Amino acid sequence: MMKLSISQTSEEMGRKAAERVAELIAEAVAERGEARILVSTGQSQFEFFEALIQRDIPWDKVEIFHLDEYVGLPVTHVASFRRYLKLRFIDKIGSHRMNYISGEGDTDETIADMTARIREKPIDIGVIGIGENGHIAFNDPPADFETEASYHVVELDYNCRKQQVGEGWFASVEDVPQYAISATVSQIMACRYVVSVVPHKVKAAAIQKTLETDGVTNLIPATRLKEHGNWFLYLDRDSASLLGNATKELAE
Repeated sequence: MMKLSISQTSEEMGRKAAERVAELIAEAVAERGEARILVSTGQSQFEFFEALIQRDIPWDKVEIFHLDEYVGLPVTHVASFRRYLKLRFIDKIGSHRMNYISGEGDTDETIADMTARIREKPIDIGVIGIGENGHIAFNDPPADFETEASYHVVELDYNCRKQQVGEGWFASVEDVPQYAISATVSQIMACRYVVSVVPHKVKAAAIQKTLETDGVTNLIPATRLKEHGNWFLYLDRDSASLLGNATKELAE
């Protein structure tokens, strides 16, 4: 069941989402002595991470997993998601329980290693953004809804690569790597809770299609989240701007 929150600003949205994630982590730690989370990156997550690092969270009891990474991109590149997470999140919370995806080296070995780690125990929280083309992680349309793998190599479509340029990570579409290692849709759906943080006007069309398309389609991969039993969706005024009144009335 989806729980929808619409904030006036992206900063307010980030604070609300961070508060929810902190609560869910506290719940998991109280129940089992630890929490396991899967986190996304990108420009859309800036406000969320800024708010999350301010929360009082027992990070020594939290194991963190990386959602996706470009194949062949060095960690020193400005667009590396390993670099992003290290600088914007991991270094600031002082965590030593981070499982990074390396896009360098043998992809089969990397996938086998990440799969073994993430399958040791269930994931409590997946922090999963939604792309301009409706992707979740790097599962671009038409997304593979059938695979039972935890991670796989995917080819990025043009719209996905264009988004990365628009966010300032690359100078041109040709500079964006063609392939990435990504958590699968089935791995995302296996998370106990999914928290999606989706601000900004550029995401408005994707949000409208996700919420107002009947049913589920792999041509809009994010529609799959509507079948998750515990999906929290956080929007700001801009990303919610194309939603009809009936949808907006679902907001808490």
